[in-house]
Amino acid sequence: MVKIYGDKKSGNCYKVQLTCELLRISYEWIDVDILAKETQSEAFLALNPNGKIPLLVTADEKVLSESNAIINFLATDSHLLPNDPYLLSLVQQWQFFEQYSHEPYIAVARFINKYLGLPENRKAEYVEKQIGGNKALRIMNEQLKKTEYLVSSSLTTADITLFAYTHVAHEGGFTLENYEYVSAWCERIKQHPLYIKM
Repeated sequence: MVKIYGDKKSGNCYKVQLTCELLRISYEWIDVDILAKETQSEAFLALNPNGKIPLLVTADEKVLSESNAIINFLATDSHLLPNDPYLLSLVQQWQFFEQYSHEPYIAVARFINKYLGLPENRKAEYVEKQIGGNKALRIMNEQLKKTEYLVSSSLTTADITLFAYTHVAHEGGFTLENYEYVSAWCERIKQHPLYIKM
């Protein structure tokens, strides 16, 4: 059994939980309160000097951080991670896209709106995030016109990576109904028999 240190409201932590569920991997979930600075405790920093979640600890005490690295590790030799080098690189391409062109806009807009209540001093930033987030959604929508999932006709960790914050993008002010293929893709993932809600 693996241990997952995380916050169930975090999309990055949800990626790890969803991957475990889809692969039927047993795990122990350990709630970490970021606002109470639990990631800055001496015990946590001993596990992850970067002081961030999610964090995975394997049964043999190996420690791994960074959500996309964790889910690719968990999915090794499974149907969620291709063996073909090109398809594997496409998975990683979408995961880098998520980190640099998607998450900084969609996840941050969600945080400003849902968790901070859209304060006056963050409104200009929020508007800016809408521009970047909608660009990311358009790019995804164009790809999903061509393929059922982001890389091919099969679900991969690329989809899990981008689904985490995309399916709650409305909480950041984005209108998914404007992106027909992204909306259909979200529904396909939710129909998976092992799917769990965030």
